[in-house]
Amino acid sequence: MDEDDFQTVPVDETYRDVILHHNREYQRYAVEHGVYFSPVDDDEIEYLQYIHGLFDLMFERRLIFPPIPQPRRILDCGSGSASWAIDVAEQHPECEVIGLDIYPYPMPENLPANLELQIDDLNSPSTFPSNHFDLVHSRLMSGGIHANRWMNYLTDLFRILRPGGWCQMVEIYFNAQSDNGTLTPTQDHALQVWSQSYIQSVQPYKDPRAALRLQQMLTEVGFVEVETRLVTLPLCGWSNDPRDHTIGEASRTIVHRMLSSLCAYPFTQVLGMSQTDVQLLVAQARSEADNPAFKVANQVVAGSRATLLMFRQKTGSMAMRGSGLGIEACLEMDTCASYLCLFEVYINS
Repeated sequence: MDEDDFQTVPVDETYRDVILHHNREYQRYAVEHGVYFSPVDDDEIEYLQYIHGLFDLMFERRLIFPPIPQPRRILDCGSGSASWAIDVAEQHPECEVIGLDIYPYPMPENLPANLELQIDDLNSPSTFPSNHFDLVHSRLMSGGIHANRWMNYLTDLFRILRPGGWCQMVEIYFNAQSDNGTLTPTQDHALQVWSQSYIQSVQPYKDPRAALRLQQMLTEVGFVEVETRLVTLPLCGWSNDPRDHTIGEASRTIVHRMLSSLCAYPFTQVLGMSQTDVQLLVAQARSEADNPAFKVANQVVAGSRATLLMFRQKTGSMAMRGSGLGIEACLEMDTCASYLCLFEVYINS
């Protein structure tokens, strides 16, 4: 297929249809096909914008980690509110940026001229031509990709990247843990109950542990030589450090919304919980997430452990160095590489 053979198809009205569930709007196609169980209303758009702002703070406003000085084509998978795609398009006005999502979210006026938004289900095979993109960005897709689709999804991303292209990924593993065993299922901690209930509720459709297997799956696709770097994300503003406090406060707002929006549909429709029980569990989990007693010294109270993984194909050579959030990569290669940012919900105590 020639690189210019793909087309933008008008939005199927099926993708616009929504249903109302406990005063939140959900995409009918997504919930009926087991694709996506989060809302798609204005509150969700604001939540997605908050998440983008948090990552912006954490990564010191770096949108792209791989060394791509002049990208020509970038694909954003699961673009959602399109916050990342808009920022990248504005930062690289000569680059063609495509944002792809299953729902046609309302967008701000005056989008960058070099940004195109398309609607498609990423559980279907990609129709983009091979060797096409310099960068594919995939963020928070574990709630959208079917459990049996992951290998083919990653294979698609590998195929559509040009030689020397990159894939940058961010995923969250929703499983609250404690280093010293304080947070245990036997003690009925709300965060543990919420985490295990969430995993149980989406497992008929999704692989909630996919984030933990991405390294293995990407290796099986063809990427090798994995390097890891660790950063932490506080879940509330307990730190006296101004920057960490700001990140923690931003994270707290997101965690409070996440604990509600992610579970409202699957907990009631899949697990059969009453709305009252869901609201009570969410309130208790929020209280635990805010509890500063979970912190140790200067470590995170309740947060995410982020592992940065870099992959390349079997030819070429690569070196990587990093310090804190200022990850730097040195690359000498003519093949395809991937940069994975894996976030695991994690509690140090």
